[in-house]
Parts: sequence; structure tokens; C-alpha cells
Amino acid sequence: MVRIAILGATSHIAKGLIYHFNKKENRELFLFARSIDRLLKFLKDIECRKNFHLKGFDDLNKVDYDVIINCVGISGAIDFKEKVPSYFKLTEQFDNLLLDYLSEHPDGLYINFSSGAAYGTDFSVPADESTYSRWDINHIREADYYGIAKLNSEAKHRALKDLNIVDLRVFGYFSRFIDLKSRFLLTEIISCIKAGKEFITGPDNIIRDYIHPDDIFALITRCIERKNVNDAFDVYSLKPVKKFEILDYFTSEHGLKYKITESMNFSAITGTKHNYYSINKKAIEIGYEPKFTSIGTIIEESKVII
Repeated sequence: MVRIAILGATSHIAKGLIYHFNKKENRELFLFARSIDRLLKFLKDIECRKNFHLKGFDDLNKVDYDVIINCVGISGAIDFKEKVPSYFKLTEQFDNLLLDYLSEHPDGLYINFSSGAAYGTDFSVPADESTYSRWDINHIREADYYGIAKLNSEAKHRALKDLNIVDLRVFGYFSRFIDLKSRFLLTEIISCIKAGKEFITGPDNIIRDYIHPDDIFALITRCIERKNVNDAFDVYSLKPVKKFEILDYFTSEHGLKYKITESMNFSAITGTKHNYYSINKKAIEIGYEPKFTSIGTIIEESKVII
């Protein structure tokens, strides 16, 4: 029986992991969340009835885990902008909590969900193994906060080279468990379809990479099997997708109506990213082989939602 702790168990990625772990016989889950009621509702929805324990963060040190997965973060909800400045403190708080635990249990594996934002805000081209993180240190902007917090966390983990820590840089993730109130491209498109509203967008044909829940679970499994590792890996699908490819799919299959507005000025709180994906395939070293393209992920998971 492998004992796995998941912090931030009500987050989007955590829900997909719990859903998959629930299908495994030799996994015992210890789930940590601020909202136990929300977590209980989710567990009921996926009919999770075995091998799980609901825990408060004060109970972390009371069990010897094989793996700890850190999914703590801020959602893409309406108040996302207000929460970003506090992300430094949030990241440090839970990261230090887990590092303290790992120092007492050095045989454990700590898997941390980082972000492609650790590369910075310049995505005029996709990230690769030679990409440098760039920050204008004398003019730090609000759009830089999130990425700097992630980079700081990764640097701290690499410094602790004798501990087993993996940082997974996620550029995009989509599943049936996403909160439709979150403010992302796909949630806004699907919300428009469900409400019969027209989707308004700008002319830029941005490129995104959406990871399927099966693939991210497979990557987590590879990390657990490897166990003795201290490294960071970019997470990628078989192929990224362009915005108008997404819009064409939802138009033909789900009746989406959309309008392009030349004057639309959209700037994400973490920076405008035209090519937000990675061609750094380093994860191959630990046996990661994605099965789904981004559009395949969108097609399969959105059908469940719609």
C-alpha cells in the first residue's frame, strides 16, 4: 500500500488525481483541504468510498507518507487578481511545511506543481531547454508575481539536492472537473455555449497546450516509480492547439457563436502569452509519453461537461 498525501485536494488538478488514484487498489490517500465540505461533495460525486482520509494541515506530521503532492494554489475565479499579490506568502507557507516534513522523512517523495510561468512572461516563442527566465528587476510588474514565486520555489528545491523533490511545470490543464466560474479561455467558451451567448474574442491566434487527466496521472506515476529524483520537468501534450482551432471545433460540434473584435484589449494578470507551451521534452527521461493532443483532451473532457 502506497501512502499518498495530497495538499489542496479541492483544486482542479488534485480532483483529477484523486479520481484516478481511487481506481487503484494499492493506494491510500490522505487528503488535505481548507474546505472539507467541498471535498466531501466531490468524493461523493466520484463515488470514492475506500482508502482515503480527510485531514487538517495540523495533522500532516502524524503519518509517514511515501509521496506528498502539493496542489495548493489560487484558482482562476473572479477574485484571482486580488489574490495574486498574496501568492508569495501562500507558496512559501505550504512549501516550507512540506520541506520541514521531508527533512524528517528523507525517504519520501515531494511532487510540487509549478507552472510554465516560472520561465517568465515572454512567450513570443515556446519554452525549450535553452530558455532563460527574464525579469526586469528594477521594474517588477504585477504580471511577474506568480512566475517569480514559482521560480523561487523551484530554486529552493534544487538547492536541497539530497531530498527527493520533483517540480512539474504545467502550462495548461483541462478536465471535466474544472470550475466553470474560473476565468479561462475554455471555461468562458463552454459557459457561453451553455448559456446560449455569443463569445467575444480578439484576433490573436494564441497557442495553448492542454494536458489530459490521464497523461498527468501517468506522469505522476512515473515520478513515483522513479522516486529518487530531484529535478524539474515541463508537462506537455502530444500537440498544442491554436485558439481558432478550438473555436472551430465548438462551433461545428456544439453550436458556439463567436465574434472577433479588433479593438478588444485583453491582458491576463500573469502576462499575455502568445505561445504558452513547451518543447522541452526532458520528461522522456523518466518515461513520460503523453497519449492525448490538446484538441483531443478538449473534445473528450468538454463532452462530459456540456
